[in-house]
Amino acid sequence: MSRFRLTPLAQSLPDTVPFVGPETQERAMGRPFDARIGANENVFGASPRARAAMAETEICMYGDPESHDLRHALARHHGTTPAHIVVGEGIDGLLGYLVRLFVAQGDAVVTSDGAYPTFNYHVAGYGGVLHRVPYRDDREDPRALFARAAEVDAKLVYLANPDNPMGSWHAGADLAAAMEDLPAGSLLVLDEAYVECAPEGTALPLPLDDPRVIRLRTFSKVYGMAGARVGYAMGAPDLIAAFDKVRNHFGMNRAAQAGALAALNDTAWLAETRTRIEAARSRIARIAADNGLTALPSAANFVAIDCGGDAARAKTVLEGLIRRGVFVRMPFAAPQNRCIRVSCGTPAQLDAFAAALPEALREAADGAAAG
Repeated sequence: MSRFRLTPLAQSLPDTVPFVGPETQERAMGRPFDARIGANENVFGASPRARAAMAETEICMYGDPESHDLRHALARHHGTTPAHIVVGEGIDGLLGYLVRLFVAQGDAVVTSDGAYPTFNYHVAGYGGVLHRVPYRDDREDPRALFARAAEVDAKLVYLANPDNPMGSWHAGADLAAAMEDLPAGSLLVLDEAYVECAPEGTALPLPLDDPRVIRLRTFSKVYGMAGARVGYAMGAPDLIAAFDKVRNHFGMNRAAQAGALAALNDTAWLAETRTRIEAARSRIARIAADNGLTALPSAANFVAIDCGGDAARAKTVLEGLIRRGVFVRMPFAAPQNRCIRVSCGTPAQLDAFAAALPEALREAADGAAAG
């Protein structure tokens, strides 16, 4: 019996890992993947300016605990003030701080069933009570989320736009209109990790100091810096200032700050990356169609593919791809788990996917027939 004096809450929690990393699977297989297109990383890489800035950083020194230069650059980029912005260790880290600020044991939180699981992980870690709302037509349903928030007096309501894992999205103006139903006392946690990949008009067209919402952005996706762990939140200054009560003030390493600052200023690389993402999404959709499958429209750096059956079929296809060296993932809640999710890849990676998919589908069909 353990003698460690964990809190009763910690003792009650299951051993949970929101995502099993591809490295874990590679170690189990004893070989690397040929195509790592499951983690929504930007395989086209970070800006050369960002890589140079990180390489030239004096890493012997701690990072600036205020992320001063990066926050000021982000403020200029978004036409606001540094008081509206906090920088943290990716959106995951910022979600942890936000939940710590708002959620005590028993507090209600609302999310979509099947949405980003790391948010749920943080809520459980602080004893919050999750209330889940189903997707509607493979999209998160803002009005249903806000209605549930009113029913349970939710402190936080999580919504991703564009959505992960489906790649679906709402126009920013439609989301702003739906926010008329957001109950007083509920804060909308708007995850915009993929918004730079999305069509014009997807971002929320409301002032950054609107007290009803906090927006989360990242350098992990279109900027290609997932390994550096740089995210930021934008909101009302009083809310942003509250992060100083709980955040790890030396959590942002010096090289990551320098790289993010350089990436933000390299607009040409950003435009080129967006073009590559669009081309990869189109290629994934063609591969799906060539195999009799349907690719869902996507505003992110991945595409959800309907495998034409239930979760068991999708899982069989996914496992077949993994055995053939192609790493992909799938949604974990019905009915979205009829799909697999394929991240945008290089031409060579998508060639590997195109070669492996027919074999995985044949294997799934043979297994179904045998069953």
